Amino acid sequence: MDDLWVFGYGSLMWRPGFVFEEAVPGVLHGAHRSLCIYSWVHRGTQDRPGLVLGLDRGGACRGIAFRVAAHRREEVITYLRAREQATLVYLEAERRVRLADEARRLVPAVTYLVDRTHEQYAGVLPLERQVDIVRGAVGQSGANPDYVLNTVSHLRELSIHDAGLEALCARLEQTAATTG
Repeated sequence: MDDLWVFGYGSLMWRPGFVFEEAVPGVLHGAHRSLCIYSWVHRGTQDRPGLVLGLDRGGACRGIAFRVAAHRREEVITYLRAREQATLVYLEAERRVRLADEARRLVPAVTYLVDRTHEQYAGVLPLERQVDIVRGAVGQSGANPDYVLNTVSHLRELSIHDAGLEALCARLEQTAATTG
């Protein structure tokens, strides 16, 4: 059995929660990071949903590919399904990721794509609508603005620029400064 590769594009990049052999920056083509999922559990409720990240079709996404030893494959897949599939808004898929290593390897990696047919799929929302949703949402894992600000902070540490998240972050910080 071969080693398992896992592609992280959000919190998996800085908080994978599983044992891995190596972590390598990489690019997944054909999908992009997007704040396109209504969160009913972690960052909102069904009455007051928040927004969280998903991999939506089109474009490309910079992230981290983790190589997991073959003997840990089932353990890690079980963990990822429990973590990522709370409401089944993601589709588990294998996609090819181009690693940013010396060999520029192309590896098959497990990742989680948004299910566009799921009722939690928010699609592309205008910035002001994102601000309104995120600003007042709180779920089991905390306040939605904290999730966005923390995500942007970690992306910056990894030298990953996400224009949409940066714009939302700026608006949330501006709103906090004028209301705080």
